[in-house]
Amino acid sequence: MSKATMRVRLVLSDGGVFHNEEVEIPSASAAAYERLIDCLREDPEVLKRIHVDVERLAAAYVVTKAS
Repeated sequence: MSKATMRVRLVLSDGGVFHNEEVEIPSASAAAYERLIDCLREDPEVLKRIHVDVERLAAAYVVTKAS
């Protein structure tokens, strides 16, 4: 598996207050899924790196160089 990674910004809800967290996931993992949320919830390589509380997850998107 390639070691290339991509940055993903997670927007999490904490009792009505939102905050951002940025994480890095393998690019190959994201490419294997049609939806980013499925990758974050299911991919074994991603799950080894991070834990995502999907009940608090309001949004997730790839951080581009311009962001």
